[in-house]
Amino acid sequence: MGSYRDEFDRSVDDREDFWLDAAQAVDWVTPPTTALDDSNPPIYRWFPDAELNTSVNALDRHIVAGHGARTALIWDSAMTGQQRHITYAELLDEVARFAGVLLAQGVTKGDRVVIYLPMIPEAAVAMLACARIGAVHSVVFGGFAAKELAARIDDAEPVAIVTASGGLEPGRTVDYLPIVAAAIDLAASSPTVVVKDRPEVSGSAADVDGWLDWDTEIAKATPAEPVPVAATDPLYILYTSGTTGRPKGVVRDNGGHAVALTWSMANIYDIHPGDTWWTASDVGWVVGHSYIVYAPLFVGATSVMYEGKPVGTPDAGAFWRVIADHGVNALFTAPTAIRAIRKVDPEAVELSKYDTSSLRTLFAAGERLDPDTFEWAGRVLGVPVVDHWWQTETGWAIVANLRGLEPMPIKAGSPTVPVPGYRVGVLDAAGNRVGPDQEGTIVIDLPLPPGTLAGLWRDEKRFRTSYLDAFPGYYLTGDSGYIDADGYVVVLGRSDDVINVAGHRLSTGSIEAVVATHPAVAECAVIGIHDELKGQRPSGYVVLKAGVEIEPDTLRSELVAKVRDEIGAVATFRDVTVVAALPKTRSGKILRKTMRQIADNEDYAVPSTIEDAAVLDALAEQLRG
Repeated sequence: MGSYRDEFDRSVDDREDFWLDAAQAVDWVTPPTTALDDSNPPIYRWFPDAELNTSVNALDRHIVAGHGARTALIWDSAMTGQQRHITYAELLDEVARFAGVLLAQGVTKGDRVVIYLPMIPEAAVAMLACARIGAVHSVVFGGFAAKELAARIDDAEPVAIVTASGGLEPGRTVDYLPIVAAAIDLAASSPTVVVKDRPEVSGSAADVDGWLDWDTEIAKATPAEPVPVAATDPLYILYTSGTTGRPKGVVRDNGGHAVALTWSMANIYDIHPGDTWWTASDVGWVVGHSYIVYAPLFVGATSVMYEGKPVGTPDAGAFWRVIADHGVNALFTAPTAIRAIRKVDPEAVELSKYDTSSLRTLFAAGERLDPDTFEWAGRVLGVPVVDHWWQTETGWAIVANLRGLEPMPIKAGSPTVPVPGYRVGVLDAAGNRVGPDQEGTIVIDLPLPPGTLAGLWRDEKRFRTSYLDAFPGYYLTGDSGYIDADGYVVVLGRSDDVINVAGHRLSTGSIEAVVATHPAVAECAVIGIHDELKGQRPSGYVVLKAGVEIEPDTLRSELVAKVRDEIGAVATFRDVTVVAALPKTRSGKILRKTMRQIADNEDYAVPSTIEDAAVLDALAEQLRG
């Protein structure tokens, strides 16, 4: 096990050798002789003279090495009660055949394919099939509204759309085919549509003239051979959530992506060939791209794909059941999932029903891991709980506790230290670096490491204005925070969640961290609302733990006292509202901007990414009532 400091220093001081060494873990058609093309700053390209095929790195090479019988993918559907164990050889056969289906429909290298599927194995098959023939996939979260899907069709201009009859949610089904039909009517183009029929959801390809049935087409398809692509060629476009107007498509390349994700599995997550890895996310999000489909298969691990929820499918023991059933060695999930489990089962009664001894580590990302959730999860599971921080744009971790290198002491509230390749800094409003423990805007020195965004789809100007122009020489993360005296990074939240209270800049994230430590609070959100005197003031919204009863005035006075003690009177924190639930996106992020608009009596639109619009409606009625 290597030294974190040595590896980080080498990634900064000897960047070429560091990433060319990492590239040796990838199978190339033409190996790279150069790591970085820095001829056109601030636009950089990785492994410019190399060629490879991403599906070969995920599948073929493991079979060539004699591991075709190893399980590549476990599909566990709590919604249907079904499980499938798919070996590397079986997965390659399905991928090659579906790649043949795409070729037969005129999809060629560089063409785009929109994938609009639920959490079923065909989602991974479709992604890998695109990679096999050099097509560019764009996965859209299943269930997005027709207008949002149409915007992505217009931007990506796909030759084909791959979908299913529908998705399954607790207590309901989501019919995809009417959404796809409406989106195509709204869009400027009419792609070929391939439909995977799910018996649990009505509708099929036969409902629309010219649409193709997945099973029929794959049965007669000729398996496709892998197509070499340049390392700098795009692998996928992923549109960031919550966009309005023309969506913002993050582009990931093939070569840097393969190198970075392969390196991350061993060095960040300590996951190796034959290990069982479970990312409890969705393929519609970046976490699902990187760590359900690609990274675990790159290293020859077994990846669990779960269709279900942390609670309600059927109970708060769902995650523990999956770990026990499949011998999961590491789980990667969002803190909101752990909070949901804890809210329903605070004493972890359901956990005692399952043997989770295979679990070595719980990884959390996607939102701030509050200290209370961190402590609870570590206590009940008895394994390290490791926070780490990254973004759709980066594709893999910016800051982490590298379990495969040199695990460092864990500090609650910090995702630990910058990952090798990422030179993280904190700047003030004038662009000057600030000292330890001083809050500011988190930036990353350019060039970003391999695997990060190569740009925005057909929009370099927007790429520059969104990420590069604010502080020349740096990538703007959009998050605020600080780096402590030990070099640990603390991410306090989006920069627009920093509020100005009577001239004092305060992070709502730091106030949330205090509120979340109250024993009655299951989860919380703090937002800045308009104040005639002070400009803004923080307002807290809390969800109580299951079975907890406390007078609202008592809770309010205790929380106000805690914030005053730990942050100071300058916070002027006095508003506390108990709510039944917080509105969230499907990926678990709290919709703070929308909450601010409601609290300030502004007009607001229901975001397309919302998990449950009824929660937002109830909150609006409560706050405005």
